[in-house]
Amino acid sequence: MSKKHKHFETTVIHEGYDAKEMLGSLATPLFQTSTYTFESAEQGERRFAGEEAGYIYSRLGNPTVRVLEERIAALENGERGLAFGSGMAAVSAVLIALTKANDHIVCSSGLYGCTFGLLTMMQEKYNISHDFSTMETKEEVRAMIKPETACIYVETPINPTMKLIDLEMVAEVAKEFAIPVVVDNTFSSPYLQRPLDLGCDVVLHSATKYIGGHGDVIAGLVVGKKDFLDGVQMTTQKDIGGIISPFDAWLLIRGLKTLPIRLDRHCDNAEKVFEKLKNHPKVANVYYPNDASHPDYPIRKRQMKRGGGVIAFDINGTKEDAQALLNNLSFLKIAVSLGDAETLIEHPATMTHAIVPEASRKEMKITDQLLRLSVGLEAWEDIWADLDQALNNL
Repeated sequence: MSKKHKHFETTVIHEGYDAKEMLGSLATPLFQTSTYTFESAEQGERRFAGEEAGYIYSRLGNPTVRVLEERIAALENGERGLAFGSGMAAVSAVLIALTKANDHIVCSSGLYGCTFGLLTMMQEKYNISHDFSTMETKEEVRAMIKPETACIYVETPINPTMKLIDLEMVAEVAKEFAIPVVVDNTFSSPYLQRPLDLGCDVVLHSATKYIGGHGDVIAGLVVGKKDFLDGVQMTTQKDIGGIISPFDAWLLIRGLKTLPIRLDRHCDNAEKVFEKLKNHPKVANVYYPNDASHPDYPIRKRQMKRGGGVIAFDINGTKEDAQALLNNLSFLKIAVSLGDAETLIEHPATMTHAIVPEASRKEMKITDQLLRLSVGLEAWEDIWADLDQALNNL
């Protein structure tokens, strides 16, 4: 079957692996090895010189990791994929590869706390500045671009406010200035959104989340043009060393096989919980991309298959009330990840975004009353019952 004719649900199971090449093994074998032997000294020389294909050392390539990289590239409709030891290893590798001292980055108006921390460090150490933009119009994006702007970095949906950015619009402006657009696609996965299809240049994931899906692996993935990622692999990744272990790659290959099924269930549950939350008297605001009254709903309809499994909401109360709600939960877990089978809830202002200065948090609309809910795979009725009783106990 030609790759271009495969459906997503088929690609996510089969792409990048041929059982005939691995003694008929149905499951992708785990190559738990650090290095590889050469048949001769001359073969070793050719491989190090790039004159002959083949494996050298697992920091430079591994057969299990290769399957994962080819699969995620196919799912994102990109030329090449690269796997990393964490989502932040992926973010840092891309931003370091795209910038040099005194450059500038335009960012979406909200970012994951550790990405914010990385940008702050890059500014302090290398004078690589950054500015935030709501990116609501082409004029606004154009106004943020400087002669030294090296790239545009976007989260959509934005963590944790769930604001959406029109990727096709941003990509059109970026092309006017010949600068790349990098998109963190963690909250959607390629099942719900494909930024490369919308004109963006690089897409990355914290694969810890929906791609892994089971809360048992830390990893990152990047997809983009082959020439760019070849360069990242042989420089930033190789020399800084943020590689993924073969076992973690194997876990992600296994997790990917159920991604469409899991995400449909996450979305089904989130849609039902959203309807309950928006009508609860203890809830002030609910932020969910599938909300038809959400100002970004037209963007969701254009670029996302569904609204995803993450909801943010403000409670009517104080920071202490928000924390009390978490403490009153019965089986829902207080944890800072997302995309797991378990429903997880956290307080961004004191957890995932605690590193962000208070003034910047307020600009990002991360209030002390805001909670982020990653809706899991449990029965939605049980998820809501636990939330409802915790809200009613405030």
